[in-house]
Amino acid sequence: MKKSVSIIGGGPAALILAASLDCKKFKVTLYEKNKTVGRKFLVAGKGGFNLTHSEPITELIARYTPAHFLREALDEFDNHDFRNWLDSIGVPTYVGSSKRVYPVIGIKPITVLNAIITVLEKQTVDIRYNHIWTGWTSKGALVFNTDTEIQSDYTIFALGGGSWKITGSDGTWLATFKKQDIPVAPFQSSNCGYHVNWPKDFIIEHEGSPVKNIAISCLNKSQKGEAVITHFGLEGNAIYALSPQIREELEKHQKAIVCIDLKPSLSYTDVLHKIQKSIFKKTSETLQKEVKLSSVQIGLLKNYLSKETYLNPELLAQHIKELPIEIMGSSLLNEAISTSGGIHLTAVDEHFELKKMKRHYCIGEMLDWDAPTGGYLLQASFSMGKYLAKHLNSLH
Repeated sequence: MKKSVSIIGGGPAALILAASLDCKKFKVTLYEKNKTVGRKFLVAGKGGFNLTHSEPITELIARYTPAHFLREALDEFDNHDFRNWLDSIGVPTYVGSSKRVYPVIGIKPITVLNAIITVLEKQTVDIRYNHIWTGWTSKGALVFNTDTEIQSDYTIFALGGGSWKITGSDGTWLATFKKQDIPVAPFQSSNCGYHVNWPKDFIIEHEGSPVKNIAISCLNKSQKGEAVITHFGLEGNAIYALSPQIREELEKHQKAIVCIDLKPSLSYTDVLHKIQKSIFKKTSETLQKEVKLSSVQIGLLKNYLSKETYLNPELLAQHIKELPIEIMGSSLLNEAISTSGGIHLTAVDEHFELKKMKRHYCIGEMLDWDAPTGGYLLQASFSMGKYLAKHLNSLH
C-alpha cells in the first residue's frame, strides 16, 4: 500500500520534491494557498531568469550562510545535476558571461514552470489549490481553511520566507510553529536595499546611477560587482552579498559601515602613482582620465571627503581604495528579494526532519539560512527538495 505524503506549499522546493518522489511508493498531495503554484518562482524570472550559478561546487557551497548547512544536499544535487534535470524536462540552459545559468533565449519563466507541472502530472501528483494550512488538530492532523483535516504518513512544509507577500510567501506560519515549541527566528530582510543618508546635492545628480566595477566590504567579507545609487540608499549585487554582515552590524550598533573600493583592479600604489604623475590641473580630470573613475564615483569622493583630503594625493588614493559609507538600516521586509530567519537549523536533522515532530520536514526558504542573488537561492531550494525526495524514496 502506498504511503501518503502531504506537501504544504507550491514553490521550487515543493515542486521538485513532488516531481522526484517515487509515485509507486507514495500518494502525493500538494496543497497550495493560491490559485496557481510557483508565483514567487515567476517573480524571480522578471528581469532575467537566473536559475543557478556555474561555479565549482566548493565555491558554490561557500556562498551559503552557514556554509555547511547545504553541503550534503548540494553534493547530491549540484548545479550540473540541476541543469541536466532541466534539460531532461525540456528546458535547455546556457552559461552567461557572468557565469550565471539561464534558460536558453526564448524560454520564459512560465514555460519552465509548466514543464515542471507536466512532470507532476505524469507523477500523478494531486495539486489542491486555495488550501491555506492553519495548523494541526490535537491528534496531529493537518488543518486547512477549507475545514479539511488530513492525516498523512509524511508531511513536508515548504512555506517560503517572509517577503513578497503577494506571491503567498507571507511568513504567517512562523507563529504556528512557535506554539509547538519549535525554535524559530524572526524574519529579516536579505538581498535588499540599504538606507544611506546621501547628501542632497549628490542624490539630485546621481539617483539611479550604477556604480560599476567596484568592491564593497563589511567586516570580514568583500564582494566585487556593482551597486545602484537610489533615493533610499544602495542596491545591487555587490551590497546584497554582504547582507549577513550588514545585518550583524545593524543589530549590534543600529548602523553599519561598508567600505567601497572604487578601483579594485588597481593597488593603492598604482592609484597614487596615476594621481601624482597626472598632467591635468584639475583633480576631477585626473580621476576621470588617469584613474578612469566614472562621474558617480567622483561624485562620491567629492561629497564624502573634505576639500583638504580631496586635494591630498595620498589621502585621496587611500579613499579611492576604501571609502567608508554609513548604512542606517535595511528596506522593508516585504521589499526584500529574500529573507533570513524562520525555522532554526537546530530544529531539523540532516534530512530536514523536525526533531520534535517525526515524519514532518521543512525545506526551502522557511529555514534560517542565507545566500546572495546569482542563482544561489533557487539552487538551494531545488537541492533540498531533491535531497529529501531521495531520502524518502529510500525508506520504502
